[in-house]
Amino acid sequence: MNTARCATPAEGRLIRVSGLVQGVGFRPTVWRIATGLGLAGHVRNDAAGVEIALWCSDEEYAAFRERLEAECPPLARIVRIDATRLEGRRPQDSFSIAASAGGAVQTGIVADAACCAECLAEILDPHDRRYFYPFANCTHCGPRLSIIEAIPYDRASTSMRSFPICEQCRAEYENPADRRFHAQPIACPVCGPRIWLEGEAGVEPADGPEAVIGKAAALIRAGRILAIKGIGGFHLVCDASNEETVARLRRRKQRDDKPFALMARDVAQLAGFADLSDEEKKALVSRAAPIMLLRRRAGGPIAAAVVPAHDRLGVMLPYTPLHHLLMRAFDGPVVMTSANRSGEPQCTDNDEARRDLAGIADHWLMHDRAIVNRLDDSVVRCDDHRVSVLRRGRGFAPEPIALPAGGESGLRVLATGGDLKAAFCLAADGRAMLSQHLGDLDEVKNQEAWQDSLALYQDLFDAKPNLVVTDRHPGYRSTRMGAELARETGARLLQVQHHHAHLASCLAGHGRAFDAPPVLGVILDGVGFGDDGTIWGGEFLLGDYRSFRRLGHFDPVSMPGGDMASLQPWRNAYAHLARAFGHDFLAGPADGPAFAGLLAEKPLAVLDQMIRKRINAPRASSAGRLFDACAAILGVCFERQSYEGQAGMELEALANPFFDGAERWPLSLPPDEPVIRWRGLWEALIGDLSARVEPGLIAARFHRTLVSVVSQAAIRLARQNGVDTIALSGGVFQNRLLLEGMLATLAAAGIEVIAHTSVPANDGGLALGQAAIGLALNQG
Repeated sequence: MNTARCATPAEGRLIRVSGLVQGVGFRPTVWRIATGLGLAGHVRNDAAGVEIALWCSDEEYAAFRERLEAECPPLARIVRIDATRLEGRRPQDSFSIAASAGGAVQTGIVADAACCAECLAEILDPHDRRYFYPFANCTHCGPRLSIIEAIPYDRASTSMRSFPICEQCRAEYENPADRRFHAQPIACPVCGPRIWLEGEAGVEPADGPEAVIGKAAALIRAGRILAIKGIGGFHLVCDASNEETVARLRRRKQRDDKPFALMARDVAQLAGFADLSDEEKKALVSRAAPIMLLRRRAGGPIAAAVVPAHDRLGVMLPYTPLHHLLMRAFDGPVVMTSANRSGEPQCTDNDEARRDLAGIADHWLMHDRAIVNRLDDSVVRCDDHRVSVLRRGRGFAPEPIALPAGGESGLRVLATGGDLKAAFCLAADGRAMLSQHLGDLDEVKNQEAWQDSLALYQDLFDAKPNLVVTDRHPGYRSTRMGAELARETGARLLQVQHHHAHLASCLAGHGRAFDAPPVLGVILDGVGFGDDGTIWGGEFLLGDYRSFRRLGHFDPVSMPGGDMASLQPWRNAYAHLARAFGHDFLAGPADGPAFAGLLAEKPLAVLDQMIRKRINAPRASSAGRLFDACAAILGVCFERQSYEGQAGMELEALANPFFDGAERWPLSLPPDEPVIRWRGLWEALIGDLSARVEPGLIAARFHRTLVSVVSQAAIRLARQNGVDTIALSGGVFQNRLLLEGMLATLAAAGIEVIAHTSVPANDGGLALGQAAIGLALNQG
């Protein structure tokens, strides 16, 4: 135990610090400040955060607190500091770091953090004992959630307990002046995890990590596909400039079209194939180190098969020592995509990777530090309003989200989210823990991962819910799992409407108070179960956390084939055009637009019967299906989508080069009409097609018109209802052209607009809104 002599204190104080204060170098910071001020007492971790006992005068306490807030460690986040009097005489004349205590869990867990500059300098220094060591870390960086099993955050509660620390590491671990003081994952080549390379025949001989990484880089250079174990799971890695290798990876992974993520050695290398703003650079090099969607630069080295039919690349920088060493050895951009078969969760276990990735990977770069919590890479994009999180995973989860004032109701809420882009949320004591992205729940392995992650979160945060909140859709797996949990635990069950939860998620993400006035929510997404029994997806809602009223919506159009319509955009094209012009709209000139001939080859008589008799053809006011219809008519994903949102994303990419110069079609809204109908839009679009207008320009005009029409409706409804704030939510608002266009249009009308930033606008943020509704409805 390290102590230092200090002056006689005036009186005792018990100080509790809550927030993200464990595993981040907070206690040594407290020790350094207290000893520097000559104060007596102790600091220790407990389940509530950090406890400080301090004997000092009022003036000394003021100085201590001011320095604590000013010198907070890089990964720490102080949420609250409470101080009470300590009665009796001081027990010691020095300041010490005491052993951790237990209790009811109230502290947060820090997200995994990218390798810091100090650790990077060490692994690149031939004279440092951690030279070329792939697992260097300190209190400023390294694994956190990915290795933790319980609170308090001590080594024994992580997967690092399998690695007893050596004398040199222990000296650093016990030295409060060292940045590795109580760094729980502390390791070195003597005592820590190791890496090795495997092929089909087993472990391949290599002398030390430098040789292993050098051989791995050579294999990538030779066109091989590697499965590389990282912090939160395995990645499949190959040379991003090798067209044949990338195409082979697509075939093996059964991922026909969905873009692959990339990793670049550094910002200088990245600038060779993508445009980068200062704001984007700041996000890329942050401790979260997310995948950033960047504008693709023409003529770069990236193979066309990496990102088919898109104008943006998903790029990240190295965030572990292993990545830094590999990227320096290879010296070129690589594909860095999740190691799984398409639709399944990312592999995390060595045996699982050997089994499930056989036939996909040629070699495996393994290590022996267990991954406790699966974490996909986070995805962000820089929009006009700020950096927005599109997928919340490594680097962000599970850091708590502060709930609006009044969220400390004594309730412990579990919100189960939706089935697509699944994530759950635990909320209690004024904070919400939104889980990492857990995939789509139509895959059995993802359902198992969802349940495993929930069990772990409940243990980590000691959060056994007494209220379970789910979506109202009776067919959602998340709804059924939530109802089953409520029955098993005796918790109350609350079901909330899908688009109301989207609205609440946007409000909670901006910290809007539970008792704040209603806003107008413009909620655009694919499908959600509506209160009237139809499918909603293009909604104008007047509401707050507690209630909402549907003021307007897109015209409901049949989805012939039900879920098949979400997979085959031609079905939506036919349904929309039949709705606008009647079922005989194809009886036109033989030399009409190309889409008409393609539609004529489909079983349209069957679709007509389905629509007329309403057999497996639910009506939906879906904005997502509107985008699908437009895409199909323009020849984008006419037959099928291989992943959710493909048609809309490729339509956006098609429109992007023409958007700035495009004019909207002259589509106007009838006064006081609550339903937006699309006949005028389809007349204009087909007119442009018949006039042989460039498809990209037509796509841009479609976006411009949608921005104008939806903004007109929102402004009119806001003014009619005395609302001064509009909230934009739903997965369709991850379309940058639509989002930025509406933000600019509404702001120009003098209306305050809020949109998602720290929480995804898609169903990945749904659970936060559900939890906020549950808390609001149970206040006071």
